Amino acid sequence: MNIAPPTSWILSEDYAGLQAQALGLAEAAGLNPDTRPLVPRAPWKFLPETIWPSPLSAFRPGLLAPPWPDLVFGCGGMASVVGAAMRRRGQRVVQVQSPSLNPDRFDLVVVNRHDELTGPNVIVTRTALHRATPERLAAAAEQWRERFAHLPRPLVAVLVGGSNGRFRLDPATGGKLAGQLADMVRRDRVGIMVTPSRRTDPAVTRLLADALQPLGGWIWDGAGENPYFGMLGLADVIIPTMDSVSMVSEAAATQAPVLFAELPGKSRRIGLFLNGLIGDGRIRAFKGRLETWQVRPIDDTAWAGAEMCRRLGLPAPSPPGLGALPPAE
Repeated sequence: MNIAPPTSWILSEDYAGLQAQALGLAEAAGLNPDTRPLVPRAPWKFLPETIWPSPLSAFRPGLLAPPWPDLVFGCGGMASVVGAAMRRRGQRVVQVQSPSLNPDRFDLVVVNRHDELTGPNVIVTRTALHRATPERLAAAAEQWRERFAHLPRPLVAVLVGGSNGRFRLDPATGGKLAGQLADMVRRDRVGIMVTPSRRTDPAVTRLLADALQPLGGWIWDGAGENPYFGMLGLADVIIPTMDSVSMVSEAAATQAPVLFAELPGKSRRIGLFLNGLIGDGRIRAFKGRLETWQVRPIDDTAWAGAEMCRRLGLPAPSPPGLGALPPAE
């Protein structure tokens, strides 16, 4: 007898990074969720979500209405307020990322260890949740292998973020990074491929292109299919900028050594995150030269999905995935 899998929603603000974390957890549990971006309407969009009197009414009619799902995934601060309201009316709710409310207001909370949150209903992972599974990376590597076949080995993938209120990646910083990467290409004879993100200042992208394309480097111009997973799957070394926990986490899920590019600024939480992975031997700071060492992938997403299913009494994902083991201490 076939049993239909639980229905599920993902609730988050309309940011791909937030949605990817919740989607990674849902997929690790074998679920196919319906993503519902949270875009509040007036007057709620002008007020902090923590003081909304009726959070489910803050959005367009029909967004949060029956038929209700069996399980709700929320990611981010706004989603935690909406998720808590849905749980009050009887839904089962899993909050991804540290909530702005008491964790007891959710069935489960999944956080990173740098959030410094523990409790009986809290699952703690070493890295952010994501969708960079071994299967997805292998498939993307095959798809992009020919496109990058002209680049020398070792092949370095550079993942560029942007200024975010904690770290600065302005043209001055971008120019310095471009110079470091160009020097590495010359001295270490590496191939290099670069992908900017939505947050990358176009001026920084131009500086990287001006410095690296004359040396044979490849920089994604934003047109066509996103090469991100293909780059992760093919790289011998990965250099993400330190502003993005998600990019560093996805890089750490691969077989490649990870060198994070330092930026001006400070974040206690991101510092704890990076120091944790440095202590694990998984990442090092980029000092302008190629470095390689023996590494093992760190990816707790599959384990978190299996653990969530166990705690909530949901059918176990099958197969559970290569990472469905408790994270090492």
